[in-house]
Amino acid sequence: MAHMTAGVEYGLHCLLWLASSPEAPLSSRDLADFQGISPSFLAKIFPKLEKAGIVSASEGVKGGYLLAKQPRDITVLEVVDAIEGSKPLFDCQEIRGRCAVYRERPPSWATKGVCAIHAVMLRAEKAMRDSLASQTLANIAGDVERKAPPEFSSDVRKWLADRAANRGRGLAAEDGA
Repeated sequence: MAHMTAGVEYGLHCLLWLASSPEAPLSSRDLADFQGISPSFLAKIFPKLEKAGIVSASEGVKGGYLLAKQPRDITVLEVVDAIEGSKPLFDCQEIRGRCAVYRERPPSWATKGVCAIHAVMLRAEKAMRDSLASQTLANIAGDVERKAPPEFSSDVRKWLADRAANRGRGLAAEDGA
């Protein structure tokens, strides 16, 4: 797992809004506008989440995305791996075998087993992956719910519902209906 990009943060935020609106699909465009980011940016994230089985898509004017699983069944690690891939945190270059003191070839003790630096990085990566695997979308949603005032959630739902309603009307007007 390399450096986590903003895609993970935006993806998790989108999933939180999907979790708070399980009854109606939300469009990636509306979610992008809600967060003040480019719709094309989210358009690259959602197919990855869909491929990983985290969201499901529905077509049409009222279409969008829904969670494919319960928030308690979606770990942060799943989201990270879906968006970023499961790249290693550290890419050991085996520098220990290129020391100038070893004239031709390093002695076996110098390259035996896992590099000590790589071992530290492997333990760090395991700890991070274990921590991310222990946290779910439901955990994050609970933290947000405790922090935000009660009206925030209803304000968000209203904003998203208004957008969905206007999306249908806008298309009908364009079609001449």
